[in-house]
Amino acid sequence: MQLVSSAENSSLDWKDQYRYIEDVGDGRGYTAGIVGFCSGTGDMLALVELYAKRAPGNVLAPYLPALRKVNGTDSHAGLGARFQDAWRTAAKDPAFQGAQNDERDRVYFDPAVARGKADEVGTLGQFIYYDALVMHGPGDGGLDFGGIRARALRGAKPPAEGGDETVWLDAFLDARVWAMRQEEAHSDTSRVDTAQRVFLREGNLGLEPPLEWAVYGDRYRIG
Repeated sequence: MQLVSSAENSSLDWKDQYRYIEDVGDGRGYTAGIVGFCSGTGDMLALVELYAKRAPGNVLAPYLPALRKVNGTDSHAGLGARFQDAWRTAAKDPAFQGAQNDERDRVYFDPAVARGKADEVGTLGQFIYYDALVMHGPGDGGLDFGGIRARALRGAKPPAEGGDETVWLDAFLDARVWAMRQEEAHSDTSRVDTAQRVFLREGNLGLEPPLEWAVYGDRYRIG
C-alpha cells in the first residue's frame, strides 16, 4: 500500500489518503481516496453505494444521483465543493474507511494477487499487477490491465506458461509504459522506471526490504 501511495499521493502514509479528493485533469472527474476512486469510471459510484448500504443517511448518500449521472464523464455536475467537503467529512467515519478498504481489495488488490498467482509470479509481480490495475482499471481494452497483459504476451510468457519471471515482468512493464504514454495525464512513467524496474533489476522478486525508489522526483525508503 505504501508503494502505490507514493505514486498516487506522493506519501507513504496511505491511511491519510481516505480524505484525499481532487480533479487531476485526466478526464476521469474527481479522483479520491486510498487508490484514486474516480467519479468518471464507476469505482467511486460503487464505493459510495456500498457506504450507503452500510451507513444509511451518511453525508455522501445525497450525492448518489449526481454520481450516477456523471459516471463515464469528467463532469462535476451536482457535485462540486460541497461534495468534496462531504467526502472529507465521511473520511473520518470508520465505516467509510472500511468501505474504501473493501472496494480496493475487491476491485484491485485481490484480482492482482489472483492473476499473479495464476501467472506464477512472486510478490514483486503481484505489486506490478496491482499498480497497473489501480491506474488503468481491470478491463480488457487496449489501455486497461487486460490489454496491457495481452500486449506483453506478444513477446514473452509468464512463468506459468514456461517463461522466465524477470523477462515476463520486463515485458509487462514495457507494455505498461506504452499504455501510460497514450494518455498525457499518465505520460510520466517514473512509477515504473525509477521504482518497479529498479526492484526488478535488483532481482528482488520477493519485494524484500529495504526498498529504495523514486517517483515523480521524490525519493522514498522502506526498511
